[in-house]
Amino acid sequence: MKTTPHTIRIRIYLADAVMFIIGVLLVAALAAAVPPPEDYNTDRIVDAIRQVETGGESDPAAAVGDAGKSIGPFQISRAYWLDATEYNSSIGGEYTDCRDEAYARQIVQAYLSRYVKVWTDETVARTHNGGGGILKKKKDSKAWRNTTKYWQQVQKQLN
Repeated sequence: MKTTPHTIRIRIYLADAVMFIIGVLLVAALAAAVPPPEDYNTDRIVDAIRQVETGGESDPAAAVGDAGKSIGPFQISRAYWLDATEYNSSIGGEYTDCRDEAYARQIVQAYLSRYVKVWTDETVARTHNGGGGILKKKKDSKAWRNTTKYWQQVQKQLN
């Protein structure tokens, strides 16, 4: 095949397309969910989060926070629930099901599995409270400071 300016452009476009696809696949692989290690006790941290969220509430299923925007024993917002059920559609259910502790635990686990890359008590607590992108925030941001206070409360429950 004769090399012409046209065939050179085609080869460059193809090479660019291949590099783009490789880049997209690499980003997707790096962003993939990381399940908790087998030796990580998610129940322990989730129990501490529940205690911080609803404290001594005699009926945590009835708990409502954030001016009505969060419900149940883990104070799950509709956005959190949507995120979790999008990640793990097999959970099903309705947002109001977050009042049930067993269902809400599934939602929390799915949400954390979607966003937590390094499973420590601190990253789990901050992610639950501050959202999936909290660990990318600057350490001196208001959002980070808010999750620092939250993390300190969870730590007290763990100790």
